[in-house]
Amino acid sequence: MTKNIAVIRGDGIGPEIVEQAIKVLDKVAEVYGHRFCYTDVDMGGCAIDKWGDPLPEEMLKKCVESDSVLLGAVGGDKWNDVPGHMRPEKGLLRLRAGMGVYSNNRPAKIWPQLAEASPLKKSIVDAGIDFIIVRELIGGIYFGEHKTEEIDGTPTAIDILSYDEKEIERIGRIGFETARKRNKKLCSVEKSNVLDSSRLWKKVMHRLAEEYPDVELSDMLVDNCSMQIVKNPAQFDVVVTENMFGDILSDEASMITGSIGMIPSSSLGATSCGLYEPIHGSAPDIAGKDIANPIGTILSAAMMLRYSFDMPKEADAIEAAVSAYLDEGYRTADIMSEGMRQVGCKQCGELIISRIC
Repeated sequence: MTKNIAVIRGDGIGPEIVEQAIKVLDKVAEVYGHRFCYTDVDMGGCAIDKWGDPLPEEMLKKCVESDSVLLGAVGGDKWNDVPGHMRPEKGLLRLRAGMGVYSNNRPAKIWPQLAEASPLKKSIVDAGIDFIIVRELIGGIYFGEHKTEEIDGTPTAIDILSYDEKEIERIGRIGFETARKRNKKLCSVEKSNVLDSSRLWKKVMHRLAEEYPDVELSDMLVDNCSMQIVKNPAQFDVVVTENMFGDILSDEASMITGSIGMIPSSSLGATSCGLYEPIHGSAPDIAGKDIANPIGTILSAAMMLRYSFDMPKEADAIEAAVSAYLDEGYRTADIMSEGMRQVGCKQCGELIISRIC
């Protein structure tokens, strides 16, 4: 099988971690008889420097025309002072909107080999951490109107948060369908005691629940959810929420698993063409030092095989190789602990590749 993959190496450690993921994909192609073709795409700070635009239209077109997109990371201090509409992150928002990927799925699963790296008490970790946050990705406050103006002589900033019923329904269905494939428990997170948008969210979710009688739906306010994630993460199976809440909660969830460098993510819409990326940032302070952890990107490539290319065996092979690597005591600097063997980014990729069969 031949698949065309748009590759956004991006900024900071992005090129290093993407390179290892591509080598892993090449090994999978060799073992399982596939062919992966790669098209380089400029996005983020590197695109600003090269094209004066965080995502030129030509680059977006390459992504939309691909079978899926693999992304490293974008951004960095170098571009902190550029105008708001020119920031590297604007390229990412435009990419999500242009691809129509409205559902971001972030697993929060602790690898047993890294249980001691979790900041939570052992008793909490031992109860289990294995849930998914389904985040609405192209609506809400990030995509509403943003303006700063003078009102009655005082500078005033305004950011608009809005959702319509159709936007809520489509992400709600993703939440219910995901729960159906797991343990049939869905927690809808909002702020309905304050926000009109959340009251509509809650109404739509309960209407959808009538179509999914096999899924247990619960409601939780976002502030309570942020506490429950660290108090009792074992209670969660699938969490569905709006854009900003999901952004915050998924970062919190990643940290209880021991390392943000281990967490992949997928962003999907109405087609199989998805956007796959690790959830960490570009870490410009360690760029070029061969110490970044590429596993989040490698596991994102595995998610691409599973969810966009219908290659579950190949995805399983990558995940098994990562598990074997951890079993044998290899660690990059971010997850290093006493008694383990520290390796760099390149060696990490090589060791995982050698365990793919």
